[in-house]
Amino acid sequence: MQDRVLDLAYEVSRITEEKVGVIEQVMRQTGILAINARLEAARAGSAGSAFSIVAQEVGSVAQAIRNVSADLRAAIAGNVALLESAGERMRVEMRGARFTDLARNAIEIIDRNLYERSCDVRWWATDSAVVDVLAYDTPEARDFATRRLATILRSYTVYLDLWVADAAGRVVANGRPERYPHVIGSDVSGTTWFREAMRTHSGEDFHVCDIEAAAALFGAPVATYSTAVRRGGETQGERLGALGIFFDWEPQATAIVSGVRQSGEEPGACVMMLDQDMRVIAASNPERRDTRFSLRIDHPERGYYVSGDRLIAYALTPGYETYRGLGWYGCIDAPLAPSN
Repeated sequence: MQDRVLDLAYEVSRITEEKVGVIEQVMRQTGILAINARLEAARAGSAGSAFSIVAQEVGSVAQAIRNVSADLRAAIAGNVALLESAGERMRVEMRGARFTDLARNAIEIIDRNLYERSCDVRWWATDSAVVDVLAYDTPEARDFATRRLATILRSYTVYLDLWVADAAGRVVANGRPERYPHVIGSDVSGTTWFREAMRTHSGEDFHVCDIEAAAALFGAPVATYSTAVRRGGETQGERLGALGIFFDWEPQATAIVSGVRQSGEEPGACVMMLDQDMRVIAASNPERRDTRFSLRIDHPERGYYVSGDRLIAYALTPGYETYRGLGWYGCIDAPLAPSN
């Protein structure tokens, strides 16, 4: 609609300029004819005096019409400029609101996705195979836990691996030992995910880390969720160790930002997710990933603004159910004017 308003403004301006130009051309010709008529009347002497008066009046009328056409051009030009300005503001406002909704949609989708991950880690920490490998730590228990974790991974393809660590931070089982054979026996006691898991107050609590490259998983970016594994799988049971699950961030996040529906005429737009430090953790343009984006937050939860020739829209993570979010933003950086 806003583009139609601008198109009409430009068309009115073009037609007005064209028609006023025609009027002025006719009046110039009329003025020349009036001058010629006065010359001929002067040459005719007293016999042409009456015609001279008519020629003079024609010249006056022509000048008056030229003055009117000039005033008309100025008046219409001023109003067309106002119309164009209003149309441009309308376009920016409508695109800004639409992009803000799209940014919120993207961050809401990832929130719902990550909420499910928080449910997964709390559920799997009560699995008897996970509990028993820490309660008994026998070869049979380790083998059973490994097979059980592998079964989970076959159904939940969004994870790179699942690790079970004892109270000292030693990994005793993982779901993909054939892919990550170095994991068993490794010390994770110094990692944030393990320390925070062992600090959880009950089986209803969990911890999630910001997106980071996991060296033990060959540098893949992951969202790591963790919670304590408790004796008997009880909510208030003794903490026996920790379960860490590694969400395969890259393909999931890329699918979300690349799947945000735009109108097709936005080839220069980039859909991003920003963490609380404004680091680009996902982007429809791969070149933007792992860079910093200077987001100007005029309104805490959502908004848009113009920066140079770019339109920036953003929305803060609203969280989902018991997942409060990590202060991330969905963000769209687009050309101020859509490409034709």
